[in-house]
Amino acid sequence: MNKDILNTVNQSFINENINSDTTLLLFKKNLITSVNIKLLVEQIEAKKRSKKKLPTWFNTQNIYYPNKLNIEQTSSEITAQYKSELISGTSLIDLTGGFGVDSFYFSKRFKKVIYCEINEDLSNIAKHNFEQLKAKNIKCLAVDGLDHLKSINEQFDWIYIDPSRRHDSKGKVFYLKDCLPSIPQHVQLLFEHSKNILIKTSPLLDITAGINELRYVRSIHVVAVKNEVKELLWILEKNYEGEIEVVTSNISSNKSELFQFLLNEESNAEVKYNEPMDYLYEPNAAILKAGAFKCVAKQFKVFKLDKNSHLYTSKKLIDFPGRCFLIEKVLPYNKKLLKKEFINKANITVRNFPETVDQIKRKLNVKDGGNVFLFFTTNKMKNKVIIVCTKVN
Repeated sequence: MNKDILNTVNQSFINENINSDTTLLLFKKNLITSVNIKLLVEQIEAKKRSKKKLPTWFNTQNIYYPNKLNIEQTSSEITAQYKSELISGTSLIDLTGGFGVDSFYFSKRFKKVIYCEINEDLSNIAKHNFEQLKAKNIKCLAVDGLDHLKSINEQFDWIYIDPSRRHDSKGKVFYLKDCLPSIPQHVQLLFEHSKNILIKTSPLLDITAGINELRYVRSIHVVAVKNEVKELLWILEKNYEGEIEVVTSNISSNKSELFQFLLNEESNAEVKYNEPMDYLYEPNAAILKAGAFKCVAKQFKVFKLDKNSHLYTSKKLIDFPGRCFLIEKVLPYNKKLLKKEFINKANITVRNFPETVDQIKRKLNVKDGGNVFLFFTTNKMKNKVIIVCTKVN
């Protein structure tokens, strides 16, 4: 951490060039500063990435930014606030503090927060920023969080940990054993210091595998922002053996779509199937990630098109957690029939269909955009169909 970056001249330079081409800045001469221009450009790029993701940091003076990779990997304020509202108490220890966004929001819900970060430079950055943000109840420790737990005899109301995926783990789906630190290996240590554990993982983690690897899972939260799943949150309670609750949340600027169910309800739920009726529904990304394919149909009393299509229909319009469409017509999958409809521009979605969106666009010569939505899917009779829709606001 180069504290010279925080002087008035350099801070003014960063703020004045926040929208500048940083490539050109690297070759700028006659700068009245003792700091290497590369370091100032790194601050500008990192701050720029924080404008939407971390508006509180962006709008606070004298914030020191780590490299842009740390900004990419940190929680957004939206998701940090969400997870902070799930828990509260007197004391919390964050074992993998990072840039400190989660610790900052936890400090609003706990009297004392211990922030642990093995990277000393990043720890110093977070400590400085907490001071600028006036978060006075956070104690920063530049230590390995697990090693610190092993060295103390202290109880906390909550332990929070955000393990990182190892770079050598392969494939899109990964397991908690592929992360650092390995939660399954150290879960007993965590429970020696708290009855309650909150774990954040990437949405790429397989939920069933996570349940099998962990013990005493009480609930799982699938958090999406603007229909993109950002993180999975796992709440563990010592000796808990009850039903696992799954909560899905899709947060947008004007509303949040919440849906919850008990995990065993999904396998036991009975679903009714039907041909497309007047309205079509596509669940949001959080529900799809949670695998609530039958529970969502049961709770909202809608019909499913097919077992594997994950599209739903009803005669009357309902308030559904996802995208809603008015069905204009249903066509069999036939290139000539679609040509007769004179549709050359549309928004295409495939569900339970053998071809990809790109293959369909090339085959049918349909371009992206417009007000028409085409769903290529399979109905309950196992026939391939095209559902022509317009979006319901």
